[in-house]
Amino acid sequence: MDGRRISVSPRPCSGRRILARKRPRVDGFVNSVKKLQRREICSKRDRAFSMSNAQERFRNIGLQEEYDTHDPKGHCPMVLPFLKKRSKIIEIVAARDIVFALAQSGVCAAFSRETNQRICFLNVSPDEVIRSLFYNKNNDSLITVSVYASDNFSSLKCRTTRIEYIRRGKPDAGFALFESESLKWPGFVEFDDVNGKVLTYSAQDSIYKVFDLKNYTMLYSISDKHVQEIKISPGIMLLIFTRAGSHVPLKILSIEDGTVLKAFNHLLHRNKKVDFIEQFNEKLLVKQEDENLQILDVRNAELTEVSRMEFMTPSAFIFLYENQLFLTFRNRTVAVWNFRGELVTSFEDHLLWHPDCNTNNIYITSDQDLIISYCKADSDDPLEGSAGSINISNILTGKCLAKIRANNDNPKDESSSSSSVGPGGRVKKRSYSARIRNTVAEALEDITALFYDEERNEIYTGNRQGLVHVWSN
Repeated sequence: MDGRRISVSPRPCSGRRILARKRPRVDGFVNSVKKLQRREICSKRDRAFSMSNAQERFRNIGLQEEYDTHDPKGHCPMVLPFLKKRSKIIEIVAARDIVFALAQSGVCAAFSRETNQRICFLNVSPDEVIRSLFYNKNNDSLITVSVYASDNFSSLKCRTTRIEYIRRGKPDAGFALFESESLKWPGFVEFDDVNGKVLTYSAQDSIYKVFDLKNYTMLYSISDKHVQEIKISPGIMLLIFTRAGSHVPLKILSIEDGTVLKAFNHLLHRNKKVDFIEQFNEKLLVKQEDENLQILDVRNAELTEVSRMEFMTPSAFIFLYENQLFLTFRNRTVAVWNFRGELVTSFEDHLLWHPDCNTNNIYITSDQDLIISYCKADSDDPLEGSAGSINISNILTGKCLAKIRANNDNPKDESSSSSSVGPGGRVKKRSYSARIRNTVAEALEDITALFYDEERNEIYTGNRQGLVHVWSN
């Protein structure tokens, strides 16, 4: 996915990410032979093997654990009253063996997947309301973006804390970031994982600054009151300036040092509002109200148009840098397009649960081959009730590879444990709690956040009750 931006607002943010029946087990050797045969006879071998592998990974995934972010006493003395209230999960991030869950109230809790206990709360002062989380893999730390009652929740404050400190239950061992910046509304901070950069905007002096995500040093600043928006894509930034009648001035800058690579004007229909301007590498996407989508190659000015009847303005984009494609979200549906303006994929059995395209309920794998989403169950089964389903689909084919649904097996009533062999032959035991309040059907109701841990092959979901559920093999 592309980077994520957190804007200033006086209130906590309202959100931003299997089989019907178990199939009989077959002999492992025969199964492996069949997979290899499918791989060899397919014209696109890697894709076929990848799909088969994905189906295996998610075949027996089920509800294993439940964590609760709510503490009626509050996370520390003198805590703000609304931080003591139970509220829905709006964001989940996993790093190493820790799951971080952020509630809409502004409380953020860290849970250990090794002990299945809550380690600590990330709020280090009684009046801290955490707005968003970002895992910085460059230095194995978690960045929290918060507002505080002491300044009337008016400006964003960032803090970085090493994962190792959090694991020891020391969330206050971190340090503040970007203290020189005044991030009051409409200021923002944007974390760009692709380029390893942070973009901040200080509204009071109209200055954008770019920082290195590895060590947080400032690289350069952009001071121009006519800049209306900045879009980031791999290696470059697009500066969109104030519209001038029949055109909009644009500049493309190097993300590394701010050097201007190209400056040009893009012609517009004078009396039509601009729905969006997006940049992806050398491609510029421009859409005006009731007009065709324009895809401009900024290197040679080659223009491609897509009929407004075929491409209607989406509510959100996700650019797939690895595949040179982009996802669009509109009316609970997802589609995949290429930069020739062609529809590549429409997904089968994939009606998103939330109409507002909350991307916290969507996860794209790092290989950009799978999308994991919270969807309508699309079933008349009375066991489904009001539950949705977690769908795992192939992005390039649109095929639904696996699905977690309410009529999957329920968790066992008794405590159970499993063993695995660690380094040096040491046996590690993991106990699973028997006190899971929710059934599978209940855990699949009102999912408000979703995250997939690719290393552990586990899906984490949060719901309106402030509970986090672990779906694992």
